[in-house]
Formats: sequence, C-alpha cells, structure tokens
Amino acid sequence: MPYQNRLYQILYPNQALIASQLAPEDFARHYLIGSIRHYSGKLVFADIDIRFRHPYFEIDQGLEQLVPHEDGGPKHTKFICSYRVMEHMDFDCINSLYLSTSEANILELKPREYDKVHQTGFLRTFAEIAPLSMLVMSPYDMVEFGNFITQPANPKGCPKLFYTQIELNVDEFIANFEKNPFMQAPFPFLHPSKLRDAILEMKVKGDKKSKGLSLFCPMDQISFKMIRHGFMFTGQDKSKFFPMPTLHEIETNDYKFWQGM
Repeated sequence: MPYQNRLYQILYPNQALIASQLAPEDFARHYLIGSIRHYSGKLVFADIDIRFRHPYFEIDQGLEQLVPHEDGGPKHTKFICSYRVMEHMDFDCINSLYLSTSEANILELKPREYDKVHQTGFLRTFAEIAPLSMLVMSPYDMVEFGNFITQPANPKGCPKLFYTQIELNVDEFIANFEKNPFMQAPFPFLHPSKLRDAILEMKVKGDKKSKGLSLFCPMDQISFKMIRHGFMFTGQDKSKFFPMPTLHEIETNDYKFWQGM
C-alpha cells in the first residue's frame, strides 16, 4: 500500500530532522515503544511541510530512501540531520507541534498569533528546549526572553530557540519555603534552597536579565500541566507560537494524554 512521506523535527529528547512514512501517532509510538533504541520519557516533535528545502539538509536524498519494507510495512525513520537543525529551520514550514506522553499518547498543537499581555515586575521561569537546554529565570516576558536569547551578541544565546514558560509563582514559593525549608522544589531535579537563592539574587540585582537555574532541563521531569502559555519558536527576524489548551479542554478532548501529562 502507498504511504505518505513526512518530515518531522525532533525537539526533545534529542534534536534531528527525520523522514518517515509513519503518521504522527504511529511515529510517537515507534519512537517511545517500538524502536530498539531505548528511551523512556516525553517526546516533543514538529510536523514539517514536505516541501521544505534548505541547502544545509539533504532532504531529497532522504526521501528517496523512504521505501517500504519487504513485508509491506512503512519505513519508520530515515535520519536526515541531527546537528544544527533548528538554526536552519524555516518556521513558516512548521505545520503542527506534537507533545507525547511516555505512553505515546499525543496532543497536537496548531500555531496562532501570540496575543498575551504581560505585566512588568514579575520573575518568570523558562525552559529552553532546543538547541539549548537550560532552566532560566528572567524578568522578561515570553517574547522579550526569546529576543534576548537570540541576539547575536549574547554569549549564552543561539540564532533560533524553541522554548516554553513554566508556571511558577516565585513569591508564593519563597513564602512556603520560609515556613518549610524541607519542602520539595516544583522541579524534582532542582534543590529548593538553590531555587530560593536564585530568586533572592534576581530580586536584589534589579538589572540582572537572566539567571540559570539548571544547566540541563529534563522536560520529562516537568509536567505538561506546568506549561504557562504554550511553546515558542523564535529568532531575530521571525517567531511562531503554539498555544497550550486549558487543562479542561485537554481532559475533555484528549483524555488519554491528560492522564499522562
């Protein structure tokens, strides 16, 4: 039977541009369950317009190798590139963003104009996902943070970034920590006293624009329920936003995904 050729950009846990004959649901299932390459955790990937081309990628050569197996089954994956993928991606060619639980239940997100209105004076927490992978605190809002990280002169930045804001009320955390210094941090990989120290440093140094909380941000240890607004692809000249549905909408429309968030 004929299969539809597809392009996927893996954003987490690794980074790659992949050609495949699997539909998104089957691709997630193969990546998390069916492959001999072991991985257990969340998966984030994007569906890329099959017409996308960039001289950095040998896409046509990869698509030529999407030949069904002798038993008639689809070709699961053909890795086209696993280095500097984000840097050479055209955001206009990203059709959908897919989030997958460790059980391979997926949620499809569609792009939309970013319409959030932000107040100043708040410390926000951002998870850099690709190509950087850090948990960062900043007074910037979501758009400002992306512009800051992708500035060419930023020594800790990159040309293009995929990231999200994580829900964290820093004042509430500080108040709770003072009452119970043995409490767990909102992130299992981060010691609560380290988070407390970082918040206080940012409050004292009013001109400080970012503070790294963790050198590596394992998204599989952060619940999708903590996503603040959605996910953003950004560069200096263009950005693309994928809003996160409300928990009620996810529970109603994608119950299996909601169970594993």
